Amino acid sequence: MTSTQKIKKDDHLLLLGHRGLIGSALLKQLKKKNYKNIITISKKRINLLSLSRLNLFFKKKKPKIVIIAAARVGGIVANKKYPFNFIYENMLIQNNILSLCIKYKCKRVIFLGSSCIYPKKWTHPFSEKDLAISSLEETNEYYAIAKISGLKLCEAYNKQYNNSYPKFITVIPPNLFGDNDNYNYQNSHVLAALLRKFYEAKKKNFSSVEVWGSGTCKREFLFSEDAAKMIIDIL
Repeated sequence: MTSTQKIKKDDHLLLLGHRGLIGSALLKQLKKKNYKNIITISKKRINLLSLSRLNLFFKKKKPKIVIIAAARVGGIVANKKYPFNFIYENMLIQNNILSLCIKYKCKRVIFLGSSCIYPKKWTHPFSEKDLAISSLEETNEYYAIAKISGLKLCEAYNKQYNNSYPKFITVIPPNLFGDNDNYNYQNSHVLAALLRKFYEAKKKNFSSVEVWGSGTCKREFLFSEDAAKMIIDIL
């Protein structure tokens, strides 16, 4: 295959993680942009930790485009409580999918990273060159390491097989919010947790809301559908 292969809107496109925050936004935007052959699978149907089951699915469906929005995710509490699961399961999921994208010669693969892969402390706006230059935030270190490994796997393949397919692209969105977010106090991300706390405080007429942290942390937030549009443009 040559580097002239183009993405077509009738190519079979596999969207993994279509029920999550960013996955559901991507599904909505892909349909708006008239992508014709979108393939999705549920966790109940195929466990992404099983390479053999996933291999049979790829063999049958033969996707040409793959967007990896599937991962084990959670907030601070979940990351601190299940560090092994966050590193092991995420590395296994992404390695299974990426290896099959290579095996079945997909045209284009989007791998979604996370802003938590950047250093814990840095004094200026992040750039891609800042990855892995200092320590990570301890509360999601193991999830971050898994995501860094996925990014580096994509990078290594592109370097070693420069003129072949698939072409791997890693996208690193900031903290996302939007429809289908998780509002559980123990497992949600920061903005969803804040929204729920403010909503319940208003509803129950509380005089104050307790939030975690010192108040000095800085975050970037992006609406999930805006992120989805960006990802499709990159695709």
